[in-house]
Amino acid sequence: MTNHTASPLPPLSPLALGCMGMSGMYGPSDDDESVATIHAALDRGINLIDTGDFYGVGHNELLIGRALRGRRRDQAVLSVKFGALRGPGGEWTGVDGRPAAVKNFLAYTLTRLGVDHVDIYRPARLDPAVPIEDTIGAIADLVAAGYVRAIGLSEVGVDTIRRAAAVHPIHDLQIEYSLISRGPEARIFPALDALGIGVTAYGVLSRGLLARSRPTSPADFRAYLPRFSGEHAAHNQLVVETLERLAAARGVRPAQLAIAWVRAQGPRILPVIGARTRAQLAEALGALELTLTADEAAQLAAALPAAAGTRYAEVHMSNLDSER
Repeated sequence: MTNHTASPLPPLSPLALGCMGMSGMYGPSDDDESVATIHAALDRGINLIDTGDFYGVGHNELLIGRALRGRRRDQAVLSVKFGALRGPGGEWTGVDGRPAAVKNFLAYTLTRLGVDHVDIYRPARLDPAVPIEDTIGAIADLVAAGYVRAIGLSEVGVDTIRRAAAVHPIHDLQIEYSLISRGPEARIFPALDALGIGVTAYGVLSRGLLARSRPTSPADFRAYLPRFSGEHAAHNQLVVETLERLAAARGVRPAQLAIAWVRAQGPRILPVIGARTRAQLAEALGALELTLTADEAAQLAAALPAAAGTRYAEVHMSNLDSER
């Protein structure tokens, strides 16, 4: 991953652990197993831990805080998203990027995590009512005060990236990227390269689709995503079966091949793996033993049928700054 030349962060591990699934987004999970998974990741040298203050309405930060008690904090680089608003029933109610809200969000985050600073702080989505300069300026104040070490972005487009970088150095952009979600390649990745900004790629398994994981209940938010529904789901089964054949030919798991493909796209890109259990973590880490050449990666991408369905429902896609 390409760090900004002024990055205050230590070297980052080749994979990051994304913790969203540990707080109900994919249905019930076990807190003890989640903590054990975080510990196992740290023990294997995975130091970038990704969360959001709205995951489980604060539960995820409390969980990570529990996992990092004692000497574990020094092993972790904490990346936190903020700004998504939720109601008491768990519903999503908007985004808030106002400077006062930014500082308020962080105050609660530090308390839930039980830490005195976070390493990367980023708005989860662009607030269309607030200039990005104001949001980034507020985080820059927190950097100057020692509460944040670096600033990141999430799911924003080229114009927003450039405007944000004009206010303060940006460490990385978090954006969905996988074998079947390659939109950032056209305009966003070249802009990041020009600015020396890295990428943390989430959804590298398309929320488990490429590993045959499926929604199991209405509590699993994937039940409402187009790629998991109706005719799209039937078509995408062909994508999965093709990946499975290609992985079997190499003697690896499909998830490992998909992760290795993302890693092969260049040193600027760091995949986020959403392991909820130690078994899932162990499988994902196996991808580090697999190296694809540029030609092999290109052949893999060409061999897969195009996925059916957008990565979010249309109402959410239309609100993504990264899709404009």
